[in-house]
Amino acid sequence: MNGKQKIALWVGLVNLAVMLLFPPFDSFSFTDTESLVFAGFQFAFGSESNEVINQDVLFLEIVVLLVNVGIAWLLLRDTKHMLIAERRLNYQNAILLMIAANLTVILLFPPFEYFYAITNAVLPTFEGFYFIFSAGPMLTIVTPILYLEVMFVLFNGAVLWLLFLKKKQKALTPKEAMELMRELRRKG
Repeated sequence: MNGKQKIALWVGLVNLAVMLLFPPFDSFSFTDTESLVFAGFQFAFGSESNEVINQDVLFLEIVVLLVNVGIAWLLLRDTKHMLIAERRLNYQNAILLMIAANLTVILLFPPFEYFYAITNAVLPTFEGFYFIFSAGPMLTIVTPILYLEVMFVLFNGAVLWLLFLKKKQKALTPKEAMELMRELRRKG
């Protein structure tokens, strides 16, 4: 583990601590005690009696954080033994960056619905995507849609990353290396 990877881990740990200290809360609606309305992010030990932690959104936040730390770990790996051409931004690194950006945007703009439209249907209603810190008190996060978004981004990113995986070249034997050097000398 190099110094940059250690920094990425420490930043991830600090972010995880902040997420756990200020989790997303839901509050019970005044009109319907069965439905929960997104109440924002609050201090974990300072919640009111009508509020509960939104476990689904907190779980998704933690998963996205861990995926982003994993992506940072891969992007910041040691490149001493890599070729100069491989050090540049290649397709795999670009895919990792896009996955991290997509997951961050998905959590900043989650799908919302009005709390009075909450049902136990398999396909929930959907009002739109709102910035998480400015969504009104009448909206609640649609966690099934949020889960689907995160799963699709992770699955598609993994498939694309594997698609651009470079095949390792086998090492040349001394005899093959000598033949290659002779061939290059003849051409040059």
